[in-house]
Amino acid sequence: MTTEVQRPEKFFLEKFGLTERTLEQTLGAALGKRIDYADLYFEYRVNEEIGLEEGIVKQAARGISQGVGVRATAEEKTGFAYSDEITVSSLHLAAEQARYIAADAAGSAGVVVRETGKVSRNLYPVETPPTEVPIQAKIDLLGAIDRIARAYDPRITKVMATVASEQRLVLVATSEGVLVGDARPLHRLHVTCIAEDLSGRSPRREVGSYGGGARAEFTALLDGDRFARFAREAARLAIVNLSADEAPAGTMDVVLGPGWPGILLHEAVGHGLEGDFNRKGTSAFSGRLGQRVASELCTVVDDGTIPGRRGSLNVDDEGTPTQRNVLIEKGMLVGYLQDRLNARLMKMAPTGNGRRESYAHNPLPRMTNTFMLAGPHVPEEILRSVRRGLYAVAFGGGQVDITSGKFVFSTSEAYLIEDGKVTRPVKGATLIGNGPDVLTRVGMVGNDFALDEGIGTCGKDGQSVPVGVGLPTILVKDLTVGGTKG
Repeated sequence: MTTEVQRPEKFFLEKFGLTERTLEQTLGAALGKRIDYADLYFEYRVNEEIGLEEGIVKQAARGISQGVGVRATAEEKTGFAYSDEITVSSLHLAAEQARYIAADAAGSAGVVVRETGKVSRNLYPVETPPTEVPIQAKIDLLGAIDRIARAYDPRITKVMATVASEQRLVLVATSEGVLVGDARPLHRLHVTCIAEDLSGRSPRREVGSYGGGARAEFTALLDGDRFARFAREAARLAIVNLSADEAPAGTMDVVLGPGWPGILLHEAVGHGLEGDFNRKGTSAFSGRLGQRVASELCTVVDDGTIPGRRGSLNVDDEGTPTQRNVLIEKGMLVGYLQDRLNARLMKMAPTGNGRRESYAHNPLPRMTNTFMLAGPHVPEEILRSVRRGLYAVAFGGGQVDITSGKFVFSTSEAYLIEDGKVTRPVKGATLIGNGPDVLTRVGMVGNDFALDEGIGTCGKDGQSVPVGVGLPTILVKDLTVGGTKG
């Protein structure tokens, strides 16, 4: 195991010629007479991506980025500056700029940092960092995926597969004296298949995609032929879509499948529970703590402590340990997701949800792994209860308005439910609704809870971070479905 994986704190101090005294002086420079809080966020990131198409490696890239972000806060105002050069002079300059932006005041303060970097847990222990896995092993994996997907059905005419790997080292130092580091591995495997049917009068071409990943060893993608399942699922979805009918439109019962359909929960409800939107009063959930916002069957949790998951972190990007946060309990709103700034202004405790895309971005309250807990119903029982409806197994893109809660989501795999049975596949179906309203329409919750495969990425204010979602099978009554035929 390399030193940088074992001790991010030691890595940063030695690589860039820094000392704890340097950190103390930089934080002191960021603190002025009117500054409440300051922190430093160091990052060293190695990422690698290899893509295969038509059985040939057509993309191979490796990059290294490094830098430091300095933040100073004065009540609601935040000053932030960053540099991709980690030196004593650049640190001091960034600290002064952050202080001026936040309070436009001179001055400094004394800070003593103490190393608390030995976090009490390691949610993603790895012996071999993702970017140190031999490239040939990744190429061999992609080649195997190509062969498996093509063998699934002769109508599969094109296969594209990508494996992306990242090793990110971070170090957080705060004006409250905390010094904590984290080494964050991440793998992501994605497969896309194109199927063609030229037998009819109107040739058809359809796409199917599938993938997953983890904060784990590279071998986690190989265990139990997981990669082979990804390849077959991508091929299966492409073939299913070849025979899909146009989706009907109207108000109907919708059954969401387990796992990835939790993305609807993430977007339609999760963002509305983030602290900044609620502090500013712009969320549809603002001021509703203690009120009923969902069916009593619904308990929604954000948990950044699940070992190996894509959205999990030992500590967030402000150095706060992540935790399991219950947001909605049996239909009652009981909590928000908080970073340090919004928690302080709302007189609440940080929840370990301060996240940022990189050293060049300011932290925001963000989700980690967000999901609904299992309920009492058997999935088959849920489907049998629907006379006419839609069974949504997977989603593509979607849009949400945080203030109103209105959302539109497109399905990537969906079927009609007719007289309690899943029948024909359909394409072009969209789900239209309102986040705070949709959970009140949940009539049944399955006992088959599942997390997604580990491929989710969340965007907010121009920043993207890896996340996880999860859901059991659930029934949503009388949801508006947009389709391509009436």
